[in-house]
Amino acid sequence: MDIVCSAQELKLFEQVSAAATKMNVRSYIVGGFVRDKILGRLTKDVDIVCTGDGIELAQAVAAGLPHRPQVNFFKNFGTAQFRLDGFDVEFVGARKESYTSESRKPQVEPGTIEDDQLRRDFTINALAVSLNRDDFGKLIDPFNGIADLEKKIIRTPLGPDITFSDDPLRMMRAVRFATQLRFTIVEDVFEAIGRNKERIKIVSQERITDELNKIMAAKKPSVGLDLLFRSGLLKEFFSQVVALAGVEIIEGKGHKDNFYHTLQVVDNTAAKSDDLWLRWAALLHDIAKPATKRYEEGHGWTFHGHEVVGERMVPKIFRQLKLPQNEKMKYVAKLVLLHLRPISLTKEDITDSAIRRLLFDAGEDIDDLMLLCESDITSKNRLKVKRYIENFELVKQRMIEVEESDKMRNWQPPITGDEIMRIFNLMPSREVGVLKTAVREAILDGIIPNNYDAAYELLIQKAKELNLEPVQHG
Repeated sequence: MDIVCSAQELKLFEQVSAAATKMNVRSYIVGGFVRDKILGRLTKDVDIVCTGDGIELAQAVAAGLPHRPQVNFFKNFGTAQFRLDGFDVEFVGARKESYTSESRKPQVEPGTIEDDQLRRDFTINALAVSLNRDDFGKLIDPFNGIADLEKKIIRTPLGPDITFSDDPLRMMRAVRFATQLRFTIVEDVFEAIGRNKERIKIVSQERITDELNKIMAAKKPSVGLDLLFRSGLLKEFFSQVVALAGVEIIEGKGHKDNFYHTLQVVDNTAAKSDDLWLRWAALLHDIAKPATKRYEEGHGWTFHGHEVVGERMVPKIFRQLKLPQNEKMKYVAKLVLLHLRPISLTKEDITDSAIRRLLFDAGEDIDDLMLLCESDITSKNRLKVKRYIENFELVKQRMIEVEESDKMRNWQPPITGDEIMRIFNLMPSREVGVLKTAVREAILDGIIPNNYDAAYELLIQKAKELNLEPVQHG
């Protein structure tokens, strides 16, 4: 075989070959599996194309395997799939495709392996390996995909305008592959993305966001985000982040380019964490800077309150991009709101109270918040960065000390709202909130220790100011 396969993979391919021969159809491995094997990348997806009925071939192959995996099939698309030893194996009949301008769903008719390779998005994904008895294991490379793998370039089998106009999601995929593989999109293909960018509007937001998340999950997400920005594609579906770009100068005073600063913060975060949602918090941490940008004479540019406005923008952006409307969104919004807090503590004499409040507000996300804030230090002035990081380490040390003495992480006040209602025989009301807040604030400010007796004593005292007395429960 022209590609190196494991014994387990070879066994599967021999079974496909035998079943296809019996059915008198030709079969091939096509696409990503072949590409990744040549690149030495781990791959768990196998696409099998045959010159016949893909569903029928999948069922015949599964029937001949020891564990007879369950075949899932989709008659409308002519595809079938089963899982085998951690692999996703998909079958489809070779086909020709033709497109109309208003849809990325093609008109399909049966075709040859050559037709099938011609409809692929990029030359590096159009590689095939024969599973036929007469030339088993032979590599079929009609568009010099191997040479493009060696040159590390992304190129289309057909003219790029045809490729992208037919299926505009391929523009996102070009950027994604360039990011994941660290390949270069060749000039005419990149220019075609710019020419066809508006076509992305016919693609569902879910499909676009799926590709965007794969870019965000890459080792260096800035590569893809910059390509999306420079091609103009990003503006078509995520204008808020594009608004960060550029520098305005008044009276000789400019501000940093917040788009490229954000990309640096995303990369810094990605270097320390694989958490997709922490990376999203990095991408959105300054999202409200365009909305809050002001020029103050004699002082320069300010972005007052951008963290508060940014927190409010997060749910809307998540809805727009069809990202989850659950705890993930709340987590990102929370980190956006708090992202200035640790840095602001480096600029003042840090009180235990300020540290307590930060630990209380961040809760279990404090470590992620600290990682995000450290990633946010991107100045080109090395001395400034060194000073910031030294101050930041002091904040971290103080957090450890306060955490050890006060146990504030994921802390809840020792007296709950339910308990306040029981003690004073109250229904849910403003008074309950006032008393609960008074106890919490007194502990956070260090006025009373973090224990039940001290909290109860303060509660009774504050209740008197509201003309409330505890009710005796018999």
